[in-house]
Amino acid sequence: MAAVRVLAAPDKFRGTASAPDIAEAIAAAAAEVSASCEQAPMADGGEGTLEALGGPNRSSAVTGPLGEPVIAPWRLRRGVAVIEMARASGLAVAGGADRNDPVNATTAGTGELIAEAVAAGAQRVLVAVGGSATTDGGLGALEALPSPARMTGIEMVVACDVKTAFLDAAAVYGPQKGATGAQIELLTRRLARLAQIYEQDFGVDVTAVPGAGAAGGLAGGLAARGASLVNGFELVADEVGLPERIMDADVVVTGEGRYDATSLQGKVVGGVAEIAGRHGTRALAVVGTSDPAAAIPDSLEIVDLSDRFGSQRAHDDPCGCVREALGDALRAVR
Repeated sequence: MAAVRVLAAPDKFRGTASAPDIAEAIAAAAAEVSASCEQAPMADGGEGTLEALGGPNRSSAVTGPLGEPVIAPWRLRRGVAVIEMARASGLAVAGGADRNDPVNATTAGTGELIAEAVAAGAQRVLVAVGGSATTDGGLGALEALPSPARMTGIEMVVACDVKTAFLDAAAVYGPQKGATGAQIELLTRRLARLAQIYEQDFGVDVTAVPGAGAAGGLAGGLAARGASLVNGFELVADEVGLPERIMDADVVVTGEGRYDATSLQGKVVGGVAEIAGRHGTRALAVVGTSDPAAAIPDSLEIVDLSDRFGSQRAHDDPCGCVREALGDALRAVR
């Protein structure tokens, strides 16, 4: 009897385990039941996208979100650069919401990474924009970019994990970046003025571009400079050949920290389930916890680690929980 073919395609468990960590746990569970396992850790355009697309092979000193120098890892291979703005301009780099300066936090470092990638010969630049500390509308990044003439022929693609409008960026995400009510009003006015400037200077109305509010408007700022904004999960899935790999598997195992209504809105778990449903591949999602009110597509089975092991252990040892729970689930497949 042929071994069951498992594809491990999880997202990160935010704050507890990376996507590669969870993929390794899935592979370990598969090995325990003599199943083969191919690993394809995923991301949706937010944090973890760099790792999903091969991991960093370069690093650069750039301007951090609060103006201090930081070392930001990135990737360049065969003319394609992968930049994760969170590594240069992220909230974690700023020290979290309590230490952030939500009004003055800058995306300059992200622009500097793009400029360095172009100088190093990149012809295609993929920018993942989740996890930002900033609401500068991308102004800092644009000021650091090469001239439009230097960018001629360079394809810039922004991987978005949200569809937020440019003018809504402060109201939607400002609080989690430490902004007060008064600061949110200030930032919103500043975004409105920037939208006018971008239309005057570049002929692009960023207020009409879906997803332009991602990363505090960085996505909109890059769109003004000619970038295409795309669904982050779809970009990563295409880059790693996920549909073909799911089609070749007997079971695809995905996962995330919390399954809720947003999981089906451009996120990894929903995207994997949709592809699996098209190809008739069984899909399992191991999740730290789940919202009982959230809809579950027919093509997806949920393995809730908190239900199985309790919320404390699920939080403290997600990889161990994944390995144990998934082993039982895969034995049922056989």
